[in-house]
Amino acid sequence: MVAGSGSIGGRTSALAQWTGTPSIKGSSESMRMALLTLSLVGLQITWNVEMTYCTPYLLELGLTKSKISLVWIAGPLSGLIMQPIVGVIADRSKSRWGRRRPFMVGGTVLVALFLLLLGWTKEVVKTFVTEPEAVRSYTIVLAVLSIYGIDFAINAVQGSCRGLIVDTLPIPKQQQGSSWASRMVAVGSLVGYAAGAMDLGKIFGPVLGDSQFKQLTAVAAMALCITISITSWAVTERVLVSDGLEEEEELGPLEVLSTIAKTAIDLPKGIQAICFVQFWAWIGWFPFLFYSTTWVGEIYLRYDAPAEAKVTGDLTGQVGRIGSMALIAFSIITFVMSVILPFFVKSPENDAPVFTPRPPQSIASFVMDIEKYKPTLITMWTVSHCIFAGSMIMAPFVQSLRSATIIVAACGISWAISCWAPFTFLGVEINRLSQSSPAYGQLARSSIELDNPVQLHLNHGMEEASGSTGESSGKYLGIMNLYTTLPQFVGTGISWVVFSLLEPGKSPELSKETDPSEHHSTDGPNAIGVCLFIGAICAMVAAVATRRLKRIQNY
Repeated sequence: MVAGSGSIGGRTSALAQWTGTPSIKGSSESMRMALLTLSLVGLQITWNVEMTYCTPYLLELGLTKSKISLVWIAGPLSGLIMQPIVGVIADRSKSRWGRRRPFMVGGTVLVALFLLLLGWTKEVVKTFVTEPEAVRSYTIVLAVLSIYGIDFAINAVQGSCRGLIVDTLPIPKQQQGSSWASRMVAVGSLVGYAAGAMDLGKIFGPVLGDSQFKQLTAVAAMALCITISITSWAVTERVLVSDGLEEEEELGPLEVLSTIAKTAIDLPKGIQAICFVQFWAWIGWFPFLFYSTTWVGEIYLRYDAPAEAKVTGDLTGQVGRIGSMALIAFSIITFVMSVILPFFVKSPENDAPVFTPRPPQSIASFVMDIEKYKPTLITMWTVSHCIFAGSMIMAPFVQSLRSATIIVAACGISWAISCWAPFTFLGVEINRLSQSSPAYGQLARSSIELDNPVQLHLNHGMEEASGSTGESSGKYLGIMNLYTTLPQFVGTGISWVVFSLLEPGKSPELSKETDPSEHHSTDGPNAIGVCLFIGAICAMVAAVATRRLKRIQNY
């Protein structure tokens, strides 16, 4: 999706007409940035609740791990479909409320409804069905449908939130907006995992439900509604009057997807190498992001939990809370590393201007002294793959909660670099490709400053209002998203095979059955640990591919 004004597939409209001017409430720039990106806090809380609790919830309902791996196709499938389609529709929207906020609000309502439906699936099913086996079957079906509904709706919201940031900020402030977006995602992760780690029943009582899972879905729904509402209230969009395209020239969603696919086949060499690294890295990250919470909880139930833990209490809540504690440590390390590491890593060598954070004055001299010893970002990216691989390769052999928590937390170092390095190198390559553009300087000078907005008059061309690299940036960011999404299908397939072979029945840790024929013994290897091990091998391939990128581009 190309958010904001610009072109798709090389066809540009020069006759777009706008009215109004973008603005954000707030007395300071920091407050404006915070209000603009606050919606991402609610989004990340929702994602975390889904990734932390849905797997153990489905396991407790009786779904096998091999079938659950197929349920998680919802994530990459929804990202592949919804963001481009909603992006195209929003780009052409002439609503007086703007192009992004109506989709943010509408999608949020759907997400909240599906979250509550997911939390109360049993109660809803029992309203219409009374036979026990039918209740169990229909509950699983409704839970899976709710997850698909959440994923498709939240991808529409996420694409619109990101598009709002791009649309609202002028070119000189885009980098700052991205930085604030990253901070809000980190805050959302910490809040989401912290909520999962707490016993919400002791905090809220029965008000939000009688289980940890119900209370978390309610908290996530409220957090998303509140943050989206605040951002929608604080931001005023300019309104599209006419997109300047004739009826027969309008691009449909399938044509947009076709354009991205064709571009992906003929990528510039540097961008192709970056995407190749991203592809292998995300095959490794997929099982970690979706199953690590359940894995940590299962390790606890298998080796450390007291004997009565499996026969009493809320198993989904236990697994979610134990797993969330490990991911809180992971999130804290990620946040700390994302703040500290940029001061001690060399930026990629290139002729285009690169945005690098300046160290505080109190440590400036120290930073200067170690300048010559700084590793390059390409080296750190390689090291991050190795740290992740070294941690996950031990997963099948872990036999204590402490060890599981340590290796999950260590991956926070890798995640901080993985969220930073590929987009930095992609930006370098896009800058290199756009250096020869004769319009670069003129368009940059025509950018609109947020602090002193200029009225966007009618007949103001889209190419004048957009960023200098708007077309290329959107196109190649879309390709990067493609290489992040496709590995998740591969990861899903790998997980399905592993779960089918090692744990074809009910989860041995989460099953309450007393008949041994109903489930496998916990004496065998943990299937999720094997998936994490395979992910470690893929991370090693990503490390080799990163060194190849260095040779190709001489970073």
